Amino acid sequence: MVKMLLTRYIKRRQLLAKNAFSQRYLVIDLELTGLDSKQHEIVSVAWVVIDNQCIKMSESQHFINKDVKSLEQSPVFHGISTDSVAQGKSLQSILMSLSAHFSDCILVFHNAMLDWGFLKLALKNAGVTQRPKLIIDTLQIEKKRLLQHASDIKLDDLTLNECRNRYDLPSYHCHHALTDAQATAELLLAQCHQIGAGKELTLRALV
Repeated sequence: MVKMLLTRYIKRRQLLAKNAFSQRYLVIDLELTGLDSKQHEIVSVAWVVIDNQCIKMSESQHFINKDVKSLEQSPVFHGISTDSVAQGKSLQSILMSLSAHFSDCILVFHNAMLDWGFLKLALKNAGVTQRPKLIIDTLQIEKKRLLQHASDIKLDDLTLNECRNRYDLPSYHCHHALTDAQATAELLLAQCHQIGAGKELTLRALV
């Protein structure tokens, strides 16, 4: 057990020392029926790949969970109907497709506490034991940056749209997992270039 923990620690240290600009990232967004992972459901999962600072939309994916029991307000907020759900994929198959990227990609979320919280529980319930090598949260990156200049941060200051505004990125107003994944990918690249300021940037600066 000690040897395994030590190996993980060394691997993480080695990874954190690597150049952030040359990594492959999987930027993920979920559509959910609510905020509690124990009683609400994943409606859809989308991801976008960043490879060597290039957003690869050709490798993007968006899956709707056909196992969802109740859409709640999803038709209103996300435009997902019962017909869309019927044509979706099982959550098990979605999770298998997602976890296949864990070994070669660093996972990225905007608010990892929420989305990864849902995914971690879903992966556990599905019997998927593979775990990502690193998780980066653009919300936490922005929170750290804001705290360097101000002590008071309002909740709205950390929304995806507000974070993007600080980097003069265009506003995306539709609530769609794939659009939000792309928006988060663009935000991550903007944050990296701002933090790096033309110098080498290690992954340690992003976690």
